[in-house]
Amino acid sequence: MTERSDARGRVTWWDAAVVGVAALLAVLLLLQSAEPWRLATGGAGLALLVASWISLGRRGPEAPTAPWFVALATVAAGVAVAGYPTLAIVQVVVYPIAWVYAPTVRRAIVQNIGVAIAVGIGFLVSLGTSPDDLAQTAFSMVLSLGFSLAMGLWISRVTELGERNGALLRELQGAQEQIAALNRDAGAAAERERLARELHDTIAQDLTGLVLLAQRARRSGGDPEVLALIEDVARETLGETRALVASGAPVAGSAGPIGVPEGEALDLTGALHRLAERFERETGVVVAVTAEPAGELALPRDVEVVVLRCAQEALANARKHARASRIEVAVTRATGAVALRVADDGIGFDPGTARDGFGLHGMRDRLALVDGALAVESAPGRGAVLSVTVPVRAVVTTEADA
Repeated sequence: MTERSDARGRVTWWDAAVVGVAALLAVLLLLQSAEPWRLATGGAGLALLVASWISLGRRGPEAPTAPWFVALATVAAGVAVAGYPTLAIVQVVVYPIAWVYAPTVRRAIVQNIGVAIAVGIGFLVSLGTSPDDLAQTAFSMVLSLGFSLAMGLWISRVTELGERNGALLRELQGAQEQIAALNRDAGAAAERERLARELHDTIAQDLTGLVLLAQRARRSGGDPEVLALIEDVARETLGETRALVASGAPVAGSAGPIGVPEGEALDLTGALHRLAERFERETGVVVAVTAEPAGELALPRDVEVVVLRCAQEALANARKHARASRIEVAVTRATGAVALRVADDGIGFDPGTARDGFGLHGMRDRLALVDGALAVESAPGRGAVLSVTVPVRAVVTTEADA
């Protein structure tokens, strides 16, 4: 609807231009010429211009009749000028027609030259062929043609640049939409990876503990202590699940990790002791924790989350593979960093040939987000030592939601 309205508007302006100029020149012809042949010739040229516009020109530049309209308008300009020299003013309409109704710039230049030749012939008829008349005719032709070509080429260049800039703008908008889509996909992938890490570090480990406790309960014939421990672990697993669903497993609140009470912030030292206590109850393996009180560690909350998750994963790996009787967990604070060391006296392994399970892989991914480092030292029969270093200043705030 908008395009049709614009087209009608352009036709209206062209109607006013062609018919208005023709009418003005007709009045000028009547006022300044009394010779019948001039009146007839000039009037015929103006009438031909208006008739060709109404019958052919109003169909638009894309119509098949556009070349015929340009040819008739060119002839009309020559005939009008042949009747009276002042009617050369008609060029203000005919030259733009030669530009607008041309499919290419080259075609427009040819049509402009045709208009200049027709007007020049009209000058020769109306003025004569004396040297002065020839000079005046040449001057008028060169001036009018030069001005028309200059303006037409400049407008064509501006139009071409506008179309090119429009195409570039559309390409830019398309690229921005693609980038936005890629960012959304990357964000979704990062969220899936985060949830996978959280599920492995919390729910999967708790469920593994539940399986082991259930096996103990079956072997012990339903020991009340073991059943109570199963209930405690199940409650903590439920809390972790609710935390993941609600807000990506936060480290504080009613559903916080390792039994953090509602409304309390994470106490890393206390959380490690609770983690060790539960691990001992589930496996019978002694876990010794060495860490300064939370106030003396003075770690940002997001750093505490990373350290706690790494400690959870290290103990989970020890439970699955180490066959240890004692595990030592130590957290120390150095300038600009915090270090976690988990050592066991288990069967050990060869780090160069051992398959990197999802636990260590997920731990490395988590540490990579905060520019942390993971080192594993072990040998068959000599236990294993897992060392984690987290720069305090490099931790990003988004990790607090991990």
